[in-house]
Amino acid sequence: MYATQAVTQLVPLAKELDENKVTPGVLGFIVFAVMASAVWLLMKSMNRHMGKVDFEETPEDGTKAPAAPVGDPTP
Repeated sequence: MYATQAVTQLVPLAKELDENKVTPGVLGFIVFAVMASAVWLLMKSMNRHMGKVDFEETPEDGTKAPAAPVGDPTP
């Protein structure tokens, strides 16, 4: 309810602006910065979780690869 009142009060202000010179402004920068930092944090978290994934690859000939012991880091 409050959002609709705020928007209706801002609509007349938009008519006073020159339509050729309107820029995103500070609010646009803040929204972009928040979205960029959220993507960065998600990528960082994904890399951390993908580093914990441990799986066995099957060889190309179709035979099963021998299981590596737990705690043995294989390159």
